[in-house]
Amino acid sequence: MSIVIAILIFALVILIHEIGHFSAAKLFKMRVYEFSLGMGPALIKKRVKETTYSIKAIPFGGSVQLGEDNEGSDDPLCFRNRPIWQRTIVIMAGAIMNIVLGFFLCLIIVMMYEKVDTNVIRGFREGATSYQQLRTGDEIISINGMRIFTWADISYQFYNTELKLSDDADVAFFDFDVKRDNERLHLYNVPFRAEIREDGVSGIFVDFGIEFVDKTFFNVIARAGKDTISFSRLILLTLFDMFKGTYRLNDISGPVGVVSAIGEVSSKGFKEGLIEGIRSSLIMAALITINVGIFNLLPIPALDGAKIVFFMIEAVRRKPIKAEIEGAIHFVGFAALMLFMLVITVLDIGKLFNG
Repeated sequence: MSIVIAILIFALVILIHEIGHFSAAKLFKMRVYEFSLGMGPALIKKRVKETTYSIKAIPFGGSVQLGEDNEGSDDPLCFRNRPIWQRTIVIMAGAIMNIVLGFFLCLIIVMMYEKVDTNVIRGFREGATSYQQLRTGDEIISINGMRIFTWADISYQFYNTELKLSDDADVAFFDFDVKRDNERLHLYNVPFRAEIREDGVSGIFVDFGIEFVDKTFFNVIARAGKDTISFSRLILLTLFDMFKGTYRLNDISGPVGVVSAIGEVSSKGFKEGLIEGIRSSLIMAALITINVGIFNLLPIPALDGAKIVFFMIEAVRRKPIKAEIEGAIHFVGFAALMLFMLVITVLDIGKLFNG
């Protein structure tokens, strides 16, 4: 069942991404040669007017063929013959649709809860140390300089600090910005107790709870928007941490690892009930689609972000880079990505057998 859920999530994310490219191209009346889902040999193929629609054997990836390599073509509908701003929108549309899908999934998730959580402190747990500076009714604005939108942002800050704690640490300090009695206050070195968990790792005891309010049309929309922003920022921060070397190669997951994670999260959710299982799967889907959208905008050859960089160069040079040169750069980038994914997949499979 977890594999089916994972395939459905991947298919939805890819479909929405390619529909973004396809719809934008059609909007600008560009010629679309092929719309395909998956990779490898085609299982189903049908030609409608100028476009071939196909579903391929490997349920990862997809493409919209716009004839980007048709250099020298005098076809006015050819992608390369359209204005730079139109081509940029077409290339960005896939990622934008992924993020829009993430917002709608977040909207469904919020609607499934009985109430909407806030950033307002409801009270403190027994043995709380943060009560020395925080107060019931404080609205948390930021922690350690990072704007707080949702509980996930709070968890991220605490988790990042946990990674830096020494084994014998018994307290961790955070700087809070809070709103108290309509006044913004900056609180330095708010203490939280550090504990050794069952796995032997130092963890920080989050000793306060937050308020929940009744759902309204506006706070549901606002919360879904905050979740989308929060997920997007956490993904960017994780990518930056990865490039800085904060995470080891073994900490990164590819498709096999993602399928495993989806299975684990979904299984735990369904053990608690149908609604919780669906909600857990939707959260994973939201994270994945936003991740795909943001990752595709990175200026890495073979990704949409690199194509936008080429458009910017073309705008400065006032002439496009030769198709074979651009194609070669994207090919090298694609080969490097595939090699990286192969390494990650091998590591993922190793984790499954060792786990």
